Amino acid sequence: MARATIIDVAKAAGVSIQTVSRVINNGAHVSANTRQKVEAAIAALDFRPSAAARTLRGGRSFQLALLFDNPSAAYFHAVYEGAKQRCTESGFRLITQSCRFSDDALVEDVRSLIAETRVDGIILSPPFTDHDALIDALLQLSLPFSRIAPTTRLDIGYATAIDDVEAAAMATRHLTALGHRRIGFVRGHPDHGASVQRLQGYCDALASERIAFDENLVVEGQFTFASGCEAARQLLARENRPTAIFASNDDMAAGVLAFAHERRIRVPEELSIMGFDDNEVAQMVWPPLTTVHQPMHALAHAAADLLIARPSAGTESNRRLKFELVLRASTAPVRSGPDLG
Repeated sequence: MARATIIDVAKAAGVSIQTVSRVINNGAHVSANTRQKVEAAIAALDFRPSAAARTLRGGRSFQLALLFDNPSAAYFHAVYEGAKQRCTESGFRLITQSCRFSDDALVEDVRSLIAETRVDGIILSPPFTDHDALIDALLQLSLPFSRIAPTTRLDIGYATAIDDVEAAAMATRHLTALGHRRIGFVRGHPDHGASVQRLQGYCDALASERIAFDENLVVEGQFTFASGCEAARQLLARENRPTAIFASNDDMAAGVLAFAHERRIRVPEELSIMGFDDNEVAQMVWPPLTTVHQPMHALAHAAADLLIARPSAGTESNRRLKFELVLRASTAPVRSGPDLG
């Protein structure tokens, strides 16, 4: 069967070839009804526009790149799926590139990627969102970029984020509302700006409840399951151990939970555990984790949309998405007793 052409689509939709081209290239001056008819014809005919032809017409490659260096497979999967969905909706190709944040050759590697693929823009996922040398290189190249959850230089480029400080404060307040006063906190990877913001939210919530900050209740993590286990080992070895632990992502919270099970510490009867992200891990463990839902898929979808739509600078270039507390079975009111410290 011969491959459908733009002429076939125009005939099927009852419009001109130019109108089909505007729809394909997300152009203006097309009514919603006409766009719907064209999109229906494209779907029915399984029409796939030639990327080469589109590049010649518009000077764009219709490709975006996504850079990632995140130890959480669940986080990356959600981000990838969100960006990929938005690219597919507009006929863009998404190229993923795994890099090392601390690699001295990072900037040159990204420059090579841009030269070889001629991408129209780059999505920077954490921790690249705050990599100054990389951002400076993209500005020098005049290549549009969109950052997911940046914490610095918020006045440049496109950005999508939640309020990590308030989200972490909300999670901590949930624990204090249950009567917990000794709340352990597992920080995220030090390269991620969100790690600092979530710690700030934890501290703000304690201060609002007039609970003294105890540095012995804060331990370093790496956003990994193993680091959550190690953090729990340290926190639960304290003479006056915490009655609740808030880990700043679900992978680490799952590690805390696994360690508690190993030591036969009942959750949530003896220890409440709070996560952050609401990724698939949160529902796979037992008991399932109370956590903060971070709309990772939507954040990445919006990041890709900004590069495709390219709105003018201002409020439209920065999108703040909503978060919410998801209550499950890993948190409960604090119990008193000599065995709990």
